[in-house]
Amino acid sequence: MTELGTDFDLQETLADRRIVGLWRLMRGFRLIFLVATLSIGGAALARAGTYLLLGFYVDQVLVAEDAGRLLPWVALAFLALALAQGGATFLSGRLAAKTAEGIAKRTREYLFDHLQRLHFRYHDKARTGELVQRSTSDVDAIRRFFSDQALGASRIVLLLVVNLAVLINLNLRLALLSVVVVPITVAMSFFLFRRISEAYEAYQEQEATLSNRLQENLSGVRVVKAFARQEYERSKFDVENWEKFTRGRRVLRLHSVYWPLSDILSSFQLLFGLTIGALMAMDGTITIGAYITYAGMIFWIIWPIRNLGRLVVQMSAGLVSYGRVAEIIREQEEPLRLGEYEPTGPPAGEVTFEGVEFEYEAGSPVLRQIDLHVRPGQVIALLGPTGSGKSSLVNLLPRFYEYTGGSLKLDGVELNTYPRSYLRRHIGIVEQEPFLFSRTIRENIAYGAKHEVSQEQIEAAARAAAIHDVILTFSDGYDTLVGERGVTLSGGQKQRIAIARTLLADPQILILDDSTSSVDPETEVLIREALERLMQNRTSFVIAHRIQSLMGADLILVLDRGRVVQRGTHEELLEEGGLYLQIHDAQTRIEVELGKEIAGV
Repeated sequence: MTELGTDFDLQETLADRRIVGLWRLMRGFRLIFLVATLSIGGAALARAGTYLLLGFYVDQVLVAEDAGRLLPWVALAFLALALAQGGATFLSGRLAAKTAEGIAKRTREYLFDHLQRLHFRYHDKARTGELVQRSTSDVDAIRRFFSDQALGASRIVLLLVVNLAVLINLNLRLALLSVVVVPITVAMSFFLFRRISEAYEAYQEQEATLSNRLQENLSGVRVVKAFARQEYERSKFDVENWEKFTRGRRVLRLHSVYWPLSDILSSFQLLFGLTIGALMAMDGTITIGAYITYAGMIFWIIWPIRNLGRLVVQMSAGLVSYGRVAEIIREQEEPLRLGEYEPTGPPAGEVTFEGVEFEYEAGSPVLRQIDLHVRPGQVIALLGPTGSGKSSLVNLLPRFYEYTGGSLKLDGVELNTYPRSYLRRHIGIVEQEPFLFSRTIRENIAYGAKHEVSQEQIEAAARAAAIHDVILTFSDGYDTLVGERGVTLSGGQKQRIAIARTLLADPQILILDDSTSSVDPETEVLIREALERLMQNRTSFVIAHRIQSLMGADLILVLDRGRVVQRGTHEELLEEGGLYLQIHDAQTRIEVELGKEIAGV
């Protein structure tokens, strides 16, 4: 975990721990924030000086014989205090904004990078919409915490301290009478704090659920339209949206409890203070100027008291969002470069499974006693029903998951001693449904390169993948922008671009996950030819459901319920019978019937 990651390494169950975590998150910005806070103090002092000067003006200047001579100096003093107050307020806001935006930017960048480095097990369970919501809405709540709430809390404390100190100097009795409701307001604020924190956390969780529902629906909008399920999806969305509405209403109700109470208390305090001050001025206990000073400053005693509760309540949102972001940050990163053995060159491609076992969850084995020896350059085909363990077996090779039993070696060295980064540099994967980014075709193909590549190299890879001529038919050629997830391309085009991407990576070991299952026969021929060029002199693992796709393999493994139940070449397995022959006969029968149907027989 990087240095920033340690800033989140705290228990999130306690609010004080979250506050400590936010303080640690300010690393690099603390001095700026301190200056912003001191600027607030400067503004408070300038404001207090303004009211003191106003009292001096009433008590001393107006009754002085040389008042005309003093007036310009008093006016200049008022102007200087106004400039000081305005300048300090501006500086405070500017530095607070710099702190908040800097922390938010760094947090977003770190969070994005951290999500890229988490284990596959985490992403297997995580919901995309929730991760997006935490990376945007919750990070923004942290930004508001620093730009508004943390600075606001400092402002309240400094205003209270500065103005109370001035009032104490003015008249101790009057100063103490001005803060009668402070303990009541603070107690009420902290009473509501926990309840609002819990309500806001529930609200954020529901917002994440709604975001996930929206993301899932937009990703599958073609399926929704194809089955005319718009009303069904809308009704499901309405249920989640109503739940968000009810949770948000509870948060607002808790807020609405605080505001009337605080307004009543603040108004009572203001009326009480002004009345007592007026009585004291009438009986001569304080001067008229002192009363004017007090009347102005009591508003800056009441204002912090009233807003203290608001900030305490709003700070709960920042603390909750910090806790939600911290949950992700505390997830252990996948150690890509950790490994005892890293050769200087590519592997030869010899792979050995000896009694390999694997399970995603304890007590639920997915692979059982897998034994296999693969020589460099061999093509190994994996066949079996859904859930038999084919994908799980090949996912062990790049260490997406760790085998839980037995021994798995690459070139005679235990696989888990290789750094993951080394394995993934030299293992290429062509998936059944390849993912393309919303970028140009050129960028998608070049994505597989380990270094900068020229246009000639990109075109050479595209030619080998039998997609170059197709790309040239597009108006923008290699600069054609691919839609989200490659939606603007056909399945065969996406597959061949993915093959070109893998060719450019030049891996020594290949994993082909049923790469021709969802295309037409003509496109399948083109993809197979491209794959044959891709597999030359490379150790290859081919997952297939159609026997035609694996007949030329050096060795075919038939898996069932995590075990290898048959192995051999195509001819050997046909003679042996068993599950392989059953699959072969079923597929042959379907193809014959389909051929008759097409021929109209």
